Amino acid sequence: MKSMSPVWHPFTQHAVQPEATLIAGGEGAWLETGDGRRIFDAISSWWVVTHGHRHPHIVQAIKHQVDRLDQVIFAGFTHEPAERLARHLIAITPPELEYVFFSDSGSTSVEVALKMALGFWRHRGENRSRILALEGAYHGDTIGGMSVGERGVFNAPYDPLLFDVDRLPFPSAGREQATLDALDAACRNGGVAALIVEPLILGAGGMLIYPPWVLAEMKRICRTHGALLIADEVMTGWGRTGTLFACEQAGVTPDIGCYSKGLTGGSLPLAVTLCSADIFDAHYSTDRTRAFFHSSSYTANPIACAAALANLEIWEREPVLERIARLTTLHAARLDRFRENRRFANVRQIGTIAALDIAASDAGYMAGIGPRLYQSFLARGLLVRPLGNTIYIMPPYCSTAGELDLAYEAIGEIADEIE
Repeated sequence: MKSMSPVWHPFTQHAVQPEATLIAGGEGAWLETGDGRRIFDAISSWWVVTHGHRHPHIVQAIKHQVDRLDQVIFAGFTHEPAERLARHLIAITPPELEYVFFSDSGSTSVEVALKMALGFWRHRGENRSRILALEGAYHGDTIGGMSVGERGVFNAPYDPLLFDVDRLPFPSAGREQATLDALDAACRNGGVAALIVEPLILGAGGMLIYPPWVLAEMKRICRTHGALLIADEVMTGWGRTGTLFACEQAGVTPDIGCYSKGLTGGSLPLAVTLCSADIFDAHYSTDRTRAFFHSSSYTANPIACAAALANLEIWEREPVLERIARLTTLHAARLDRFRENRRFANVRQIGTIAALDIAASDAGYMAGIGPRLYQSFLARGLLVRPLGNTIYIMPPYCSTAGELDLAYEAIGEIADEIE
């Protein structure tokens, strides 16, 4: 039976998924349904909520900004929240990143980065248009984001719209050098504009982790051949991997960096793409045709920028890194019980992200077990959205040991039921 709602939900097959759960409220690490049930948000509502739902400081900043300025065109105009936010972002990112371009989602921040890279080489008069990406990567659902992401069921209908990308093998354990050799060979062939990577972990590609030294070598190879490095930190930024940004762990400064999700603490949509002065300068000219032609109607929305500023103030005023370290330790202790369990494989963790694969005859995102797992978790009052047979936990930083226990106990129980 078709849904009675006219709403078409993302990544949802309405013919097989029950009615959407109505959420009426949220606080801390919890959501509340319309009929009063509580659900532990074990995946931070698609990885965006960092400090918890409705953090008072962010809520107050939004209310204050609404009373002053709600929206203004950002071409030819500016406003205080955007100016302050840009300067604050430049202060906490590597000094080589000197310019901030605003957009409104992770996908668009990636789209901006790709256009910046291609415009950079064109305006320098160099014929570089090849983009390199890792196998299994996910960089969003806009045309550019899909093009550099893994090809498959997600984007097969749109293949005529996508541009070709050279793929590098994922640097799995023991196979890291093969990835680096492939990168070096691709660069030697010439014409490479940029390599785009999710630093240290693939997100939607299965929560696959690789070591910091590999990222550092990727940067070195790109620098040797003059190719740009784009770091897609949409998911990995804002503490998810244990540090403010994942690139810190490799001592790497990207030429272009993409940041979103936790930028506003999960309260409002906002994204930024940071770049080096060289990227900006290549577009800087009295020739108007060299302008950077990208925008959205809500670029640098003042209310969203105010929320982001409040988020950064929380990082300064509250012990966020200590909470992240504690959450990291809690994950590690709870994952141990699954390491020798034959029903699970590839038990892994980086910072506040924990993942493990449940044994299934069909693996991968479209594994039939995925919807069953989702419904089983939801029935227990847990928002856990497996990537096929991959279960991952990525909760807000305010989550307690007891709340985490709810998720890990459910993993064991559900595995028993399925077996």
